Amino acid sequence: MESQDVLDGPEMHRGFICASFNQDTTSLSVGTKTGYRLFSVTAVDKLDCIHEGVECPHVYIVERLFSSSLVVVVSLSMPRRMNVYHFKKGTEICNYSYSNNILSVRLNRQRLVVCLEESVYIHNIKDMKLLKTLLNTPTNPSGLCALSVNHSNSYLAYPGSATIGEITVYDANNLSTVTLIQAHDSPLAALTFSASGTKLASASEKGTVIRVFSIPEGQRLFEFRRGMKRYVSISSLSFSADAQFLCASSNTETVHIFKLEQHSPSQEEESPTWSAYVGKMFTAASTYLPTQVSDMMHQDRAFATVRLNMFGLKNICALATIQKLPRLLVASSDGYLYIYNVDPQDGGECVLVRRHRLFESSEEQGEQDEDAKPDDVSPQPATQSYAATVALPSTPPSSTTLMGYSEDGGAQKGEVIPEHEFAEGPVCLDDENEFPPVGNQSN
Repeated sequence: MESQDVLDGPEMHRGFICASFNQDTTSLSVGTKTGYRLFSVTAVDKLDCIHEGVECPHVYIVERLFSSSLVVVVSLSMPRRMNVYHFKKGTEICNYSYSNNILSVRLNRQRLVVCLEESVYIHNIKDMKLLKTLLNTPTNPSGLCALSVNHSNSYLAYPGSATIGEITVYDANNLSTVTLIQAHDSPLAALTFSASGTKLASASEKGTVIRVFSIPEGQRLFEFRRGMKRYVSISSLSFSADAQFLCASSNTETVHIFKLEQHSPSQEEESPTWSAYVGKMFTAASTYLPTQVSDMMHQDRAFATVRLNMFGLKNICALATIQKLPRLLVASSDGYLYIYNVDPQDGGECVLVRRHRLFESSEEQGEQDEDAKPDDVSPQPATQSYAATVALPSTPPSSTTLMGYSEDGGAQKGEVIPEHEFAEGPVCLDDENEFPPVGNQSN
């Protein structure tokens, strides 16, 4: 699961800029005016701060690779530069500069994707080599894109049009376009893949309908109606790990959870209720009605909902299993992480079980700054830039291998992440024996 957005609102003055969950929803990353923070979200009662980075201020993009020590950071002070850190060692692995501002970053164990307003860059995450530059993509001012967290089928989705809700699905492993999906009439506002990469959910700028498609075929599987009375701005979509549920948050006070289940005709026959009879009548009548009305009849409503105590603030949501129970997580620009219980059988209104503060108030933060000692501040990385500036669109993509990190602190040609880290399990970047010195290799 991947979800990130700049969280703006009345609380922005408190230092909260952005938030994102990692790919398996075990960690929450928060960008602040002073740097970034990484939290563990594997327990309900406590929220442990794993790391606080102060390498650069005003972080508006922060992405952690699963539960590893690799974190990607972009700062408002240098919005064209992507920094990749090994946060446990306080070391910069590499940095990369682009021809325009970075709007979003997505990563799995195979690929790292950087999205600009009119171009997309695909890197091999093992050595950060630039593999492909997708130039002249439709204008994408929000940097909307989604990358499958399943690295064996690294599907990438991004807008195929700036005027309608067309989705381009791209194979980031084989570097080829897979399909184009005509998803909505209005421009896209949100995209997300299921954990396996076999389903893709989308919403448009209207925010009234959410659709789910099969990947790679692009066939419509489900259609959910979020609302009819008003247009809303959907800020995040997220599947549960088993892809049985899909949650959607917006700038309203309601978070919706939809259940992905096919309605079996046999079940209706076994329970000949009045509602089932009326449902059959509507289904039969829909054959003779306009497409818009017919589609509305086949749209499912929310299975479960959450009523937030706020309105108009941006937030991101995610579904996770924490301490063996299904939970809904909502990180809001009011500076809190909310944890709700979800009833997987009956749905309904979700119950708030915990609220965690993500950072101190500005007053508390100021007091801490005054009391802080020089030893409390993480050292600035001394390593200079390993990467040349990415070529402008008129120039072919650079094929220069970036310099890897070695234990002696020197920059050597080779892998940023060794081959043995790419087993079926998570990439392990905490081992003291990682990143062995790599001998010189020819480009």
